[in-house]
Amino acid sequence: MAAGLATLKALNRNGVYEELDKGAGRLFEAIRSAANAAGVPVTINRVGSMGSLFFTRNPVTDFESAKASDVGRFRRFYQSMLSKGIYLAPSAFEAWFIATCHSEEIVQETIEAVTSTLSSL
Repeated sequence: MAAGLATLKALNRNGVYEELDKGAGRLFEAIRSAANAAGVPVTINRVGSMGSLFFTRNPVTDFESAKASDVGRFRRFYQSMLSKGIYLAPSAFEAWFIATCHSEEIVQETIEAVTSTLSSL
């Protein structure tokens, strides 16, 4: 119970959701730019601090359209990110989350790893 209350107090801080949204926006826009530069088709769905990356040109709106994405490419992407010390959810169908513990430095390190990985796919 105490941990839950501490979490609610931390989230009640002024600007916390704006900070989360800003970090996620920066990360996912950098992913989109890196993918475009590398010629890798991606669809990114994002709401606030949560986003999903799919290797497809088509919109992803449900499980059927998610399954049509290139999950083999996601596996290679995941393995490359892991080798760079970036721990993502291991499924192509899971969301990414930006949390208050993700500093600007961590977001930047992730962007650099994504950029390097996408250029090699």
